[in-house]
Amino acid sequence: MWRRLVGTVAGLLVLFVGSLAFNAASGQSRWPGPLDFVRLHPWIVLLLLVPLAWAGLRQEAREQPPPPRPSAPATYRLPPRNAHFTGRDDALRELRRRLTSAQDMATQVVHGLGGVGKTQLAVEYAYRHLSKYRFVAFVDAEDPDLIATQFASLARELGLREVGSEQAVPGVWSSLRDRRPWLVVFDNAEKPGTLLHALPSGDLAHNGHIVVTTRVSGWSATAGVLDLPEFSRRESVDLLVRRVPGTSASTADRIAEQLGDLPLALEQAAGYMGYNHTAPEEYLALLGTRLDEMIARGELADRPSVVVATLWQLGVDRLRREQPHAVRLLELCALLAPEPIALDLFTAAPEPLVPSAADPLAWDTTVGALAGLGLARREGSSLVLHRLVQAAVRASMTGDHRAASRAQLCRALLAAVPHDVHGDPEARPRWHRLLPHVLAVTRGEPPAGAAAETAVLLRLAAEFLLAIGDRTLALPLCERALALDEALLGRDAEIGFDLITLAQIHRDLGAPQTARPLAERALRLHEAALPAGDPAVATDLATLARTLCMLGEHRAALPLAERALRIDETAHGPDDPYVSFDLIALATVHFDLGDPEAALPRIERALRIREARYPSDHLYIGYALLFRARVLEALGEPSSAESARRGERILHSQLGADHPKTEEARALADRLTA
Repeated sequence: MWRRLVGTVAGLLVLFVGSLAFNAASGQSRWPGPLDFVRLHPWIVLLLLVPLAWAGLRQEAREQPPPPRPSAPATYRLPPRNAHFTGRDDALRELRRRLTSAQDMATQVVHGLGGVGKTQLAVEYAYRHLSKYRFVAFVDAEDPDLIATQFASLARELGLREVGSEQAVPGVWSSLRDRRPWLVVFDNAEKPGTLLHALPSGDLAHNGHIVVTTRVSGWSATAGVLDLPEFSRRESVDLLVRRVPGTSASTADRIAEQLGDLPLALEQAAGYMGYNHTAPEEYLALLGTRLDEMIARGELADRPSVVVATLWQLGVDRLRREQPHAVRLLELCALLAPEPIALDLFTAAPEPLVPSAADPLAWDTTVGALAGLGLARREGSSLVLHRLVQAAVRASMTGDHRAASRAQLCRALLAAVPHDVHGDPEARPRWHRLLPHVLAVTRGEPPAGAAAETAVLLRLAAEFLLAIGDRTLALPLCERALALDEALLGRDAEIGFDLITLAQIHRDLGAPQTARPLAERALRLHEAALPAGDPAVATDLATLARTLCMLGEHRAALPLAERALRIDETAHGPDDPYVSFDLIALATVHFDLGDPEAALPRIERALRIREARYPSDHLYIGYALLFRARVLEALGEPSSAESARRGERILHSQLGADHPKTEEARALADRLTA
């Protein structure tokens, strides 16, 4: 205080002397005594007083107390901030927008799959906006019975004494009036009804925000719901590259793919690699072969007891008590691919896979139980499970139980997939939906009692893949089907089907010398095992004819193609899609014999049949158009270019720009339009 007074007096003195100097400089009359110096040298005095005045003013400023800092908000059980928190900027902004758009109190629910990072998002939100609140509380809502105990503790934290358990909840909300604005997080809540007793009612609380995290559906009538998805692939890669030194972006991308971009799994993976000093490439290899085991390994620094393998166990245990049929459905889905699962796979199965599937209401409740607890996502008539939910459920199943369930799924899929891959116009879309599940169930050794079903599924899958131009994937599937059938007794006809499909694959791969003995053996087996005139014999004959043409044996191919056409016309009628295959085989023989005039009417007829039975962009129409273009080119017809260009567009749309067949079609179209 005295220093401030001295500084003030000094400042006044400086001002007084300075004014005298100014007057002297302005030509005032003579002053007595020492002030003569001021009169004689006013500019020197002014220059001397400037630093003195500046020093006095600075001293005065130094004495001013700093502005009071806002006090840090009080918190209750707020978890430590995650130093490795990654991404989620859009979700955090949206959460803040929703909470602050309300006029008074706002409640927002963050909903998502277990392990998707709901709690971490809520914690990060609290820390990012900590300065905006005067009080922040974190309540564990997983067990509704323990919420009252936490509120009693929270009441004491707020200074309430002698408060019973009945008065704790209203007492807390009432006390928060003096700590506005506030934030309360209810973490991992169950159904809305289990939390109603803990939420404020009436005018108990104002000017605050409530965030609820939950994996359970059904909150939209209670509050706004923010659905939190898995990480974007970029967020997944960023986390792994930052957490695990030496991880390349490409390896991180493949690890994220295996883990389904689930944040908890990615954190667990980083913890595993960091602790064991495992190279990312080695960790990726382990995921590819032992995913069910790897989800139980790896520790999180802030949550050492949490692993993906047990993340959903409480939900499954609850289902086991309340909805055992839902557990059965969950186990079956766990053995399928992490792709949409058509629910009619279960409702139309030849044997009851899930008992409730026969009753529409019970079935809807069964499926809804999985979606309601966040174990699956319902998309129209399909169910989608995260790949790590599937892995965790598989890991909990015994070996015998898994084998028996796989056998049931093999039989159900065999009944669900179209068997007439070539002749059924609706086969392709149905196969596209079911193929991932067929590949998942038939992977590895076939389950006991289902080797025959597995073999047929593998061969049908190979036929479909061949039909859409994927010969590379079709080949090993068909080879496995043949090996299984040859190990069984009484499978001559099925072995013939495997052989002719394998011959077609090798022929299309440009290896007719490998295809020929396969087709010849298939023909012998079918002629011995099937009735005379069976359409399967026609398929063998047409395949062998086209293979012989590739080997230059056109004269030997001609009677085979003609016989195939007679068999299919008798069995199916003149306008069946299978007749079109025989016509193309016969046209191929004539064309290769140098007789395009004989080939043209046959290819024209085959094209008319296909255009009448298949969608306009079907591959079979594209193939026929390209063959027609080559025949027309040989005849000197100008319409060959139009036919080639249309065929090239179909192959481009169905196979992609880089497929060898598309490139071949493009080269033909370019040549004919040049």
